[in-house]
Amino acid sequence: MVFSTKNRDPFITPAIETELHPYMATIFRELESPSLAIDGTHDHVHILFSLARVVTIADIVEEVKTSTSKWIKTKGKDFRKFHWQRGYGAFSIGQSNVATLKRYIRNQKQHHRHVTFQDEYRKFLKAYGIDYDERFVWD
Repeated sequence: MVFSTKNRDPFITPAIETELHPYMATIFRELESPSLAIDGTHDHVHILFSLARVVTIADIVEEVKTSTSKWIKTKGKDFRKFHWQRGYGAFSIGQSNVATLKRYIRNQKQHHRHVTFQDEYRKFLKAYGIDYDERFVWD
């Protein structure tokens, strides 16, 4: 799963990130969909998780975004205007690709020194054959 801050605002500071990722992991665990890797940069996150058979991706996204947004806003006046983007990307992988994806997620900061979030996301959409309209992807 991939989603960004609204307008890619750089709210995910190193201090916030060290608390945000474990907080997210707790939410996934409570939804019986344990996270296997969480990382990202100042403006987005990638999450690899195992989806429970009794919960939908939309329900997980709603709970993770709502809970973390409320939590981040308690971190001080600089975070009062924090919002996640409206959309998200959810992509499935086979078990044989889990180790590779974990490495990819853990390497996000280095990866994004060379590739923008938008270019990376376009690549995912193309690889998965998803048609999209640029007007509705980057809120």
